[in-house]
This record gives sequence, structure tokens and C-alpha cells, in this order.
Amino acid sequence: MRSFGMARQADELILTVNRAAEAAVPEARALLVDAVKKMSVEDAKGILSGGQDSATQYFKRTTSEQLRAKFLPVVKKATARVKLAEKYNEYAEKGARFGVIRKEDANLDNYVTQKALDGLFLMVAEEEARIRQNPAAAASNILKKVFGALK
Repeated sequence: MRSFGMARQADELILTVNRAAEAAVPEARALLVDAVKKMSVEDAKGILSGGQDSATQYFKRTTSEQLRAKFLPVVKKATARVKLAEKYNEYAEKGARFGVIRKEDANLDNYVTQKALDGLFLMVAEEEARIRQNPAAAASNILKKVFGALK
């Protein structure tokens, strides 16, 4: 878009896309908590004995489709406000036919939804790494939150 003299519109689209992703992330909390509640003993063992990102992989496996279903309407609502989303899809579809972009990236709503999920799981992975690096501190912080909430 910038190469066609549409820098202002590109900036507006980027801002809208970022806001849509940010608006979708709070939808994740209930699904992640539910995944923990439904965790089996085998899942817990796998997380404890698995790799450095085994908890993140568990959440990806158990919540990705539900998260996508929650995020997509939020993203669609946000991108609908920017008529450029339709233009992006039109041009991206042509680009995908010529191999300029990947077919799965040719729909703005799907692309933004996937990037929001990627960002969410990146945050989960970073938190998992912090917990694994210093489990005692993580446990202490959790206890402080729990007992602080009881006051």
C-alpha cells in the first residue's frame, strides 16, 4: 500500500489490526483457566517431564481452536471499520495466486487472528520460561496473590 502512495491508509490499517488483536486477547483468560481445570494427570505429568515449552504446547493443543473462534469475531468487527481491509483481501488474494504471499495470509481477518494467537502463545511461553527458571519465586508470587485476595 505504501508503494502505491497509501501510507496514511496503511498506518490506519496497521493501527486497527493491532487494536483488534489487543481487544481479542482478554477473551483468552477463561479458556486458558478452563484448560487448566480440565487438565488430566497425564497432561500434568507431560508438562512436568516435558520440554521447556511443554505447558505452552499443552495450551496450544487444548485451546487454539476455541481461541480462534473467540478472536475471529473481535478481529472482524475491528477490521470492518476500515474499508481498506476489503482492499487488502482483494490484493492479497491476487498476490497469493502469483505466489507473492502465502494463501493463508491472503485474508486479513484470518491473518490478524493468527498473529494474535501467536502473540498470546509467545507471552505464555515467556511466562513458562520465567517459572521454570525460578519455580520458587513463581510459587511465592502465586501464594501472595491468593492470600492477598483473601484479605
